[in-house]
Amino acid sequence: MNYHSYFGIDAEAVECCIVGTGGFGRSFLAQSLKTPLLSTRIAVDLKAGTAAEVLCGLGIDHAKIALCNTVAEARAAWDNGLFIATGDISIVLELPIAVVVEATGHPEAGARHARLAIDAGKHVALVSKEVDSVVGPGLSLRARRNNVIVTPVDGDQPSLLMGLITWAEVLGLEIVSAGKASEYDIVFDPALGTLNSNGKVIEVPEFAEWIEPANFETSVVAAKRAGIASALPQRAVPDLCELTLVANAMGFQADRSDLHAPIARISEVADFFSPQTSGGLLKAQKTLDVFHCLRLPGEVSFAGGVFVTVRCDDAPTWQMLAEKGHVVSRKGDIAMLYIPRHLLGVEAATSILEVGLRGVSSGAAEPQPVIDLVAHADADIAAGTILTASGHHHSIVNVSARMVPAARLSQEAPVPFYLAANRKLKRPVLAGQPILCGDVDLDESSELLTLRRQQDEAFF
Repeated sequence: MNYHSYFGIDAEAVECCIVGTGGFGRSFLAQSLKTPLLSTRIAVDLKAGTAAEVLCGLGIDHAKIALCNTVAEARAAWDNGLFIATGDISIVLELPIAVVVEATGHPEAGARHARLAIDAGKHVALVSKEVDSVVGPGLSLRARRNNVIVTPVDGDQPSLLMGLITWAEVLGLEIVSAGKASEYDIVFDPALGTLNSNGKVIEVPEFAEWIEPANFETSVVAAKRAGIASALPQRAVPDLCELTLVANAMGFQADRSDLHAPIARISEVADFFSPQTSGGLLKAQKTLDVFHCLRLPGEVSFAGGVFVTVRCDDAPTWQMLAEKGHVVSRKGDIAMLYIPRHLLGVEAATSILEVGLRGVSSGAAEPQPVIDLVAHADADIAAGTILTASGHHHSIVNVSARMVPAARLSQEAPVPFYLAANRKLKRPVLAGQPILCGDVDLDESSELLTLRRQQDEAFF
């Protein structure tokens, strides 16, 4: 596809606002300064000074940045052609911006920002997957009723995977599974006998025999590798969260609620994500999953990219493609097609331009609540425990996530993970059990909870 033809080289620049100037937001701002069809003059963070510091760090003259605390200040700064830094999104929503990019990663604040933007008649590029996993379909419906659009964002795996899935469907390929690589590779150093994942190093010389196992039975290899590497994290809530977004957009399911998540070399992905009848791990078709990219030092990474596995209907065609280096399973009946990148804010502009210039989402036009990302107790948790979410992964001690069929909130329904975050348990939960809505002292004043109940009324 020719992107110049798609977007139009003479189109007027899309005016947008970035909310959240952390890693994603900063990378988006940096690239937007070089993107001809994009204008991003507004940055919002908890404090106006924080947003201003990021703008200055990108080379913008301090004299061209206005710290604004009121609607009037924001309007004056806009009219004078200045960049605007603020701690309050509400004061800029009357300005002539087309798209609000919500990238705080904060479930409660993100829900509020998205709702305010939609109600102000702005499109929303929803980077905050935490919000999307709980109320994405409802926000999309709210937007349609306000004649605007909520879109996922290229640069993050959900949007990229939706694009790859729909590309394969347009071609008529039969999709067996779809998924992504985890955030961090697992690197085995044969000389040292170590595994390294994001700086955590463990000594496991016995892993050497499982780098290129002679007898490749996927279930055995997956179990052996996982066992030897058990000191390394192999399930991350963000992975399940991102695939929940894809499920709600594409209608796919999880083969198991916590995913298979094998440790796999790139050349093995087609084998692992094949049906069990073909020697793979999968019981069903059109499933979603994640793998941990296993490689040696110096070998290329999957770079947190996305993939589909497809059925090889015509043997001669896929034999030819295998000879050209494409990843085909040992049996020759399943192939893996992939995009080995996700560039965060660097490539987000394509989604902003898609919604701003073409009036379409990079994801589904009408996402549905197919999957809920819910909280699961990994150990006995006492009543009165605060389920504190910490770090950029929003990890909760002794709590993991599961992907289960979406359902209306009720006392006996599993609680969405990000609704449980930072709330108190009203009653004890045993290890291995889902945490239910009735187990948690939910915040009745929560914007996220209010929006979820509205979503439930619309869809269930």
